[in-house]
Amino acid sequence: MRRRLTGSIQSLPIKWKLMLGAALLIFLLFASYNFAQYLVLKQWMMKQEEDKIQVNMVQFQDYFQDKLASTNDLQIADSQLYVEKLTGKNQLVRILDKEGKPLVSVSNHFGVSWVVPKPVVIPELYDMTHKEEHILIYRSPLVSGNFVGTIELASNLETFDHFSETLLWVMLIGGILAIFISGISGLAISRQFMRPIRALASTIRSVKEKGLSERVTDIQNGDELSSLAKLFNELMSQLEFSFLQQKQFVEDASHELRTPITIVEGHLSLLNRWGKSDPAVLDESLEASLQEVRRLKKLVQELLTLTKVEANLLSESTTSIQVEPVIHETIKRFEVLNPEFEFVENTKNISDVMLLMNSLHLEQMLMIILDNAVKYSSITKKIVIEGNISFNEVQINVQDHGIGIPEADLPFVFDRFYRVDKARNREIAGTGLGLAIAKQLVLNYQGNLTISSRESEGTRVQLTFPIHYTK
Repeated sequence: MRRRLTGSIQSLPIKWKLMLGAALLIFLLFASYNFAQYLVLKQWMMKQEEDKIQVNMVQFQDYFQDKLASTNDLQIADSQLYVEKLTGKNQLVRILDKEGKPLVSVSNHFGVSWVVPKPVVIPELYDMTHKEEHILIYRSPLVSGNFVGTIELASNLETFDHFSETLLWVMLIGGILAIFISGISGLAISRQFMRPIRALASTIRSVKEKGLSERVTDIQNGDELSSLAKLFNELMSQLEFSFLQQKQFVEDASHELRTPITIVEGHLSLLNRWGKSDPAVLDESLEASLQEVRRLKKLVQELLTLTKVEANLLSESTTSIQVEPVIHETIKRFEVLNPEFEFVENTKNISDVMLLMNSLHLEQMLMIILDNAVKYSSITKKIVIEGNISFNEVQINVQDHGIGIPEADLPFVFDRFYRVDKARNREIAGTGLGLAIAKQLVLNYQGNLTISSRESEGTRVQLTFPIHYTK
């Protein structure tokens, strides 16, 4: 039964769970407060009744002390009129002798038989029930002169019980009303609370049916749910951008792969038709095919490198390296390969800088940037490499004086396979993956890679890394 009830509650919609939770919480708080208040009020009212009967006892004690100073039992009975005057409604007053025989007995709407006479030697105060009657009894010894007896005062707590019962019912009805109101309020609050969640759910269904362009709208509460909706929209924008990038990547990769494959297929077809017996055609076709195969091999290698870099799967160890020697050695290699270029090296400012990275990765970044600088510098063959320190960062700048990059193309130069229109020709080798690899390598080392350029004036590439320490 308990499991079934728990399962039923767990299967309820969130708004009903919130409503029930709010109603239960209000009920517990209200019931605890009312119960404590009821007990306090009841004790306070009982104390008032006890104080009242004690005051009456003092009055009777004083009267009979004076009366009995020089009288006997018979004259005590003459005090009936005085006792009747002091006896209130729902009260009983009795004077007993030492054997417990009533000498004076006055009652007002009170059954004399409800309380059995009892002589006492010490005062006693208590309450009792007789059938349906709740009675407060106070007995006190009466000793004066030659007289020894007992004064009995009894009060019917009918008014007290009626007030207590009324108070209890008022609190119970108030509790029920509070539960009802809290339930309605909880339902209203839960509906308001669930509105953004329903909007999120609806948007997710729309994304499933219509695609990643759907967004959550009309949530301007300024609360955590509004922040969640904003975060969801940002996530969907990133996902949409990633899917578009992936789609563009597939299209560009297909384009880059299709061209060399088509060339190889054309030359093989040429050889198959009539080139087998023509040495000139055979040599030309084999050379062109080998060139395209090498290009395909390079493209595949760069794709694998980019995948590893983006997943941060490169396993080379990371150590503290000195920056300047790596830059110097890389420039020397390019000077050998490109003797017609002038490489100006100005890295004295960073001669003592140490970076926490793999030296091969730094060399790969520099080679990618220098290779682009060489490929796109056709007239002024001068490349400047500078090193500076700014705050706690090292900056490596590579400036060429080549054809530059149009301003409209600058935001896309780090995209995979992206090549500026001027460079989209077969004369300038490249796959369009170099800067994407360099950018990801820089990010893996908490650095930054920026490019500024002007057409026909040149391009400036800046690498920035946090300094590990200086020697």
